[in-house]
Amino acid sequence: MGLSPDKRLAFAYVPARHRGPIEAVFAIDGAMGDVLRSTSDPMLGRIRLAWWRERLEDLDQGKATPGEPRLEAVAHALIPRGVRGHDLAALEDGWLRLLDDFPWDAGTAEAIWFRGRLLFALGAQMLGRTNDEIEGAGGLWALVDAARHCSDAPSRDMLVSQARTFARGLGGVRFPVALRPLSMLAALAARDCRAPGHFEREGTARRAAALLRHRVTGRIPRA
Repeated sequence: MGLSPDKRLAFAYVPARHRGPIEAVFAIDGAMGDVLRSTSDPMLGRIRLAWWRERLEDLDQGKATPGEPRLEAVAHALIPRGVRGHDLAALEDGWLRLLDDFPWDAGTAEAIWFRGRLLFALGAQMLGRTNDEIEGAGGLWALVDAARHCSDAPSRDMLVSQARTFARGLGGVRFPVALRPLSMLAALAARDCRAPGHFEREGTARRAAALLRHRVTGRIPRA
C-alpha cells in the first residue's frame, strides 16, 4: 500500500531533496500497518511484524533483503543519513498493541501516541529540524489515524477523546515552515477530532484547503 491521499498532499510540500527519505520513513510505518490490515490472526500478525523488525535491525549490520523496495529505500535513503534500522524497528511496538482485544484501553492509546511521536521525530530529522511540539503532533496524528481505521466504536471514541486532549495542548503552537509538511497531517487530525465517527474521506478538496491554510499559518486549530 502506498502513501495515503492526505500524505501525498502534505508531502508535495517537502523539498525534492528530502522527499525520498520522508517517504521511506512513512513507507516502513505503512508496511507495518499493512500487516494488520491483511491479517486476522493476532499470532500471525505478531510473527509478520517481528519479520519487519528483524529485517530492519539487519540493516544495521549491513544485511539487506533483496527484492523488498521499502527496505531497500531505508538502506539507500535513511541509513546514510544516520537513521538506524533499530530506530525504525521501534515503530513495531505501537502496531503490536493494535492486536489487543477490543475494547482498547489507555495503554493502547499510549502505545499509538508514542509510535506517532517516533514517526514524526524521524521525519523531522530528515527535514533537518525537530522539536517536542512536532513529536507531539505525531502523537495526535497517530491517535486519529488509528481511530479512522478502528472498527470498535468505544475504542474509536476513546482514541478521539485522547487526541482531542493533545490537540488542545498544541493549540496556539506555530510550527516552523520546514516542519509543516508533517504538522499539516496533525492539523487534519485536529480537524477530524471535531467529527468523531464521521470522518471525511482523505484527499478531498476541503482537506487540501485545510492543508494550505496550515501551510500559511503553521498553527493547528483547537479541537
